[in-house]
Amino acid sequence: MSSSLLTAASAYIEEQGGGQGLFPTPIESFNIVRSFQAMMPMRALYRPSLCVVIQGAKEIHFGEDRLDYGAMECLVVSVELPATGRIVAASPTEPYVGVTLDLDVATMREVLEQLGEPPIPVANSSPCVFVGKVDEALADCVLRLMRMLATPKAIPILYPSVMREVYYWLLSGPHGGEICKLALPESNIERVVKAVAMLHLNFAQTLRIEQLAEVARMSPSSFHQHFKALTSMTPLQFQKQLRLLEARRLMVSEAANVAEAAYKVGYESASQFSREYSRTFGIAPKQDVLNQQRLYSEYASRTVQTA
Repeated sequence: MSSSLLTAASAYIEEQGGGQGLFPTPIESFNIVRSFQAMMPMRALYRPSLCVVIQGAKEIHFGEDRLDYGAMECLVVSVELPATGRIVAASPTEPYVGVTLDLDVATMREVLEQLGEPPIPVANSSPCVFVGKVDEALADCVLRLMRMLATPKAIPILYPSVMREVYYWLLSGPHGGEICKLALPESNIERVVKAVAMLHLNFAQTLRIEQLAEVARMSPSSFHQHFKALTSMTPLQFQKQLRLLEARRLMVSEAANVAEAAYKVGYESASQFSREYSRTFGIAPKQDVLNQQRLYSEYASRTVQTA
């Protein structure tokens, strides 16, 4: 199955002109990635998604945790969170090839409700990111999504049913007890997700733990405990990551200077912003922006992306 997936992914990339990079597809939530070399760590905001490695290997750091995953393994992210990912195994002869597929909680919940023997939720609060094996049934779904790209008119009709099948195999698989917590109404994850959404909308503002706990309908101490267990970060650390990621985007993509970016994301002091930025990314803001622009330029020169 891995060879079929690799062949299908490579064929689609070549149809788009070849090269390396992120290749969006006619399925909005489905992307293919290829890289001919290992990549530097990249801090980004990960959405709830299924990330399948077809060839090569990656690693992800979130909070104090790190996960490694290689060929025919997948990363499941169930809550939006800032994390650092990088490709660790890739070469011109054996490039990294993988796909990302966004998860829809509402559809997953519908599938969960129809299961005759639903999975038993894992009792403990654990990080909302984990790695699992890609079995033949799940791989077959991914392959059918790839083959669907050749007939875009079929996507609106066939895509929903394939995604329901994806959710079925995830929920009935060995990690079903973890995944089902994402779809359970009024679960601790769903409550924390509501607070995460508030952080996303108001990351530039000063938010008290009591405000977030009220949104999650938990006591402040219980909320803090569940939030850190799920994200490996405190709410304050999470908010800081959101601010710094947005500041980096403003500087790299919109040419904002350090002071402008700092104030736009909620910092009152540009010097404090620079210190926290340097601690997070391991480099001063100005130098990081120059490096990012250079890397993007070099990568783009060897990359073909669809519109």
